[in-house]
Amino acid sequence: MSREEVYERLNMVFRDVFDDDGIVLGDETTAKDIEGWDSLVHITLIDAVEEEFDMSFDMKTVVKLKNVGEMVDAIMKDV
Repeated sequence: MSREEVYERLNMVFRDVFDDDGIVLGDETTAKDIEGWDSLVHITLIDAVEEEFDMSFDMKTVVKLKNVGEMVDAIMKDV
């Protein structure tokens, strides 16, 4: 799966979780860039991403993620 394909699917997940069709993700996107992305929604987001990509993040990885680019890297390692 290419990085672009991961982003296409991630954009759909983020748009669904945040109920915002205007979200366009990039490598440097962080919680500060998306309204409503708090620690509670983060749990829902991680769950939705794991479901979309049929994978599971370990807690160590989740805690270290600094931006969406790092999330994409973690997804690409697992799928």
